Amino acid sequence: MRTVSRRRFLGQGAAGAAAITLGARVVGAQEWAKAILEKSPRKKEWVTVKNGARNVDSFVAYPQSAAKAPGIVVIHEIFGMTDWVQNVTDEFAAAGWVAIAPDLLSGMTPDGKPARNLAMSGAGGMINKLPPDQITADLNACVDYVKGLPSCNGKVSVVGFSWGGSQCFRFATNRKDLAAALVFYGSGPDAADMARIQAPVYGFYGGNDARIGASIPATQQGMTAANKVFEPVTYEGAGHGFMRGGSDPGGSEADKKAREAAWVRLKSIAGSQK
Repeated sequence: MRTVSRRRFLGQGAAGAAAITLGARVVGAQEWAKAILEKSPRKKEWVTVKNGARNVDSFVAYPQSAAKAPGIVVIHEIFGMTDWVQNVTDEFAAAGWVAIAPDLLSGMTPDGKPARNLAMSGAGGMINKLPPDQITADLNACVDYVKGLPSCNGKVSVVGFSWGGSQCFRFATNRKDLAAALVFYGSGPDAADMARIQAPVYGFYGGNDARIGASIPATQQGMTAANKVFEPVTYEGAGHGFMRGGSDPGGSEADKKAREAAWVRLKSIAGSQK
């Protein structure tokens, strides 16, 4: 496992801080996500994944299938383990994956209570202070956990959103046996680190996301130079966080359209891993 440079990780933290500033008022209450999740017919449960002495609180959702399915690790936004994160994890199960979403703030709260009970406004600052090696180790533990489930076929991907998208891309430089990395509006790693990526990387970006959009050409150049698979798709008119925004009943039509198109692509990827 390679330790990410402090400059690079702090840069990702700065991007996360921008997401907090721009997105907190948009995230708001997520009663709609909780209501959708409660109606889901799929099996869902909270499990404890062991990472050495750490207990990583993780949400697991299972597809309704008798056949073994691919697995996927879902990395949350900088807002933490929100109702929407649990809902989208269930949606990945509906698309055919055994999905697990680790709460990367597990055990990090001052009062020792489950981190998923934190207010979203308080999660971001804590997430930006997480040690990058701890994040990698937590994600490794979750890949191993889902890969070992009887319902998993052994092919495990990783997906992340915004801050989680950047962590997804970074994790792909540290884990060689991933089936795919699905990066939603996250920045890429340093070009020097791209040589270690073994999995194909599929990017999902919003056309109205200037900050992340400006980084795509350099990421494409670095991945091409390293002879790695990077397939970015930009959804015109969609903003940063369009998967969440497109799920929200009050979201924009552009975000809803982008979300629908992204799910068509995701389901195709899931089908190729069965």
